[in-house]
Amino acid sequence: MSALKVGVQMYTLREETAKDFVGALRKVAAEGFAGVEFAGYGGMQADELKALLDELGLVSIASHVGIGRLRDALDEEIAFNKAIGSQYIICPGLGKEYRDSEQAWKNTFALLEEIGRKCVEQGIGFGYHNHSFEFDEKVNGATAFDGLFGTASADAVKVELDACWAYVAGYDPVAYLDKYNGRVPLVHFKDVRRTEEDKWLTVELGTGDVDLNAIAEASAAAGVEWLIYEQDNTQNPPFVALANSMRWIKENGLA
Repeated sequence: MSALKVGVQMYTLREETAKDFVGALRKVAAEGFAGVEFAGYGGMQADELKALLDELGLVSIASHVGIGRLRDALDEEIAFNKAIGSQYIICPGLGKEYRDSEQAWKNTFALLEEIGRKCVEQGIGFGYHNHSFEFDEKVNGATAFDGLFGTASADAVKVELDACWAYVAGYDPVAYLDKYNGRVPLVHFKDVRRTEEDKWLTVELGTGDVDLNAIAEASAAAGVEWLIYEQDNTQNPPFVALANSMRWIKENGLA
């Protein structure tokens, strides 16, 4: 597993970045993360952000960019992300209007292929990040997840597997890493626990129900480049959750 690098999705720290974007990045670097995945740029210009990342020794793994922006301002997003050194641009999910029928899904498959093709032509990778609905919703009898990645070409649309939400949907993330071996450069590495109210709660790494070590092993075997820690909602203050999760990562030999 030595080939795996560990980053953080900055959405985890959104409360802190709203107060001090630069300070949050400094804390991420101080905890020992090698890279970051952005969900907004804190109002910074690309050259400023790149200089800060270089100062902190952080890699811009990718940016989550909403599909509306991908559709309407793709060239701008590509230019910004290339300037900060991002390896990928990721569509983080879909509103209902993009998936409220089988035909809507098929139209979305074509749109994502088009976006991915333009990214590749300009020298940056493109991928799609799942939640659980892509497994719950069906297209031609298959999961929408498999419909998307079975329709889109492998070079144009990579898989950013959110292993937690695959698990929540009742699917084995290890099996999906094997199924899409070589096409999954990024894995969202998160833990989740079912509550007494029968709801799912994202929790610090190692404190939930997900077999994280199995996912890490399968990720290494599948050619994954980055494990990206994300916690949708933290029970402790975000920086405490970040530190606790990094401690688990180090204790398990992943960083």
